[in-house]
Amino acid sequence: MGAGALSRYAVAMSIRDRSEGIFSARDFRLADGTVMPTVAIAYETYGRLAPDGRNAVLLTHGYTSSHRMVDLDAVQGAEGSWSDFAGPGKAIDTERLFVVASNMLGSSYGSTGPASVNPATGRPYGPDFPEIGLVDIVAAQKALLDHLGVRHLVAVAGHSYGGFQAFQWGVSYPEFMTGLVPVISSPKGAGDQAGLDALVARLSSDPNWNGGHYYERGGIVDTMTALRVDTLKLYGIDAQLAAEFPDKDARESEIRRRARAWAEIYDAHSLIVLMRAAIRHDATPELHRIKARVLYVLSRTDRIFPPAIAPGVMAALERGGVRAEYAEIDTERGHAYAGPDAPKWAPRLAAFMAALTG
Repeated sequence: MGAGALSRYAVAMSIRDRSEGIFSARDFRLADGTVMPTVAIAYETYGRLAPDGRNAVLLTHGYTSSHRMVDLDAVQGAEGSWSDFAGPGKAIDTERLFVVASNMLGSSYGSTGPASVNPATGRPYGPDFPEIGLVDIVAAQKALLDHLGVRHLVAVAGHSYGGFQAFQWGVSYPEFMTGLVPVISSPKGAGDQAGLDALVARLSSDPNWNGGHYYERGGIVDTMTALRVDTLKLYGIDAQLAAEFPDKDARESEIRRRARAWAEIYDAHSLIVLMRAAIRHDATPELHRIKARVLYVLSRTDRIFPPAIAPGVMAALERGGVRAEYAEIDTERGHAYAGPDAPKWAPRLAAFMAALTG
């Protein structure tokens, strides 16, 4: 266990009142009118909810990671990445704040997704999983928070796909939070139909695909592993691992090890469902609905959400009357979540959170 992992382990073990659970709802109606008979949302909480239910912070996770954002189970790098920001005395202080980390609807870590059993057929949904959007993902989180007794959020904070969720929270429930912290993200989702078609073509080329019902054929782990290797490299994994694995072959081996561990857990249809939702997502026309203060954070070397988009996003927020500020992380890690570079921007987050809590 390296120094970073030890630090995250210490933080996770020092947080009092840490718990996890599964929230279930019946007859959950999607924005398009589809009614899902049952929906389950996996989550973790840290700290204690105040009697008035108004000291909560929601952490929203990335495209292919899980809700274990303040955790030591670093399956593929993103898990535990908020440990440097959430904990006793941290920017998101769990001695004062109640932190909820929720797994997305459609994801692969305990929430209802394509690998879940379809009550109508008795077998996994697979390609028959309903088409969902960011509005539905956020609505499921809202139902979870209502169940937990949360009456107001101090902030919604998340990176990458979690940033899409943060912006959507601001327009869907503008009165429900005081602040938003979208990190290495944008109000507009990433990807396009051509990219989705290419993803589906790559996945369906696996001999176990079986029309998308690969669960009964042993899965498509090799194809998912190769896909994950490419994705990690796009996210900047080489730079992230260079110090720990200076030898190129050793670094390649470590990247493949991480990719395989992820591929054995993550469902291919979740990639499709969540990418489709991201392609359709664009909160930009509704930014004027946001009432919360915004701290918008990008990475200097990110190729997916480069700093060049910041002026346009900030101008759109200003036109909408949103009180917003911008921070840029000076990092070589690209789109890889900047938890390891916490010292470079944690003070800015701490100041923002302090302003929200008075």
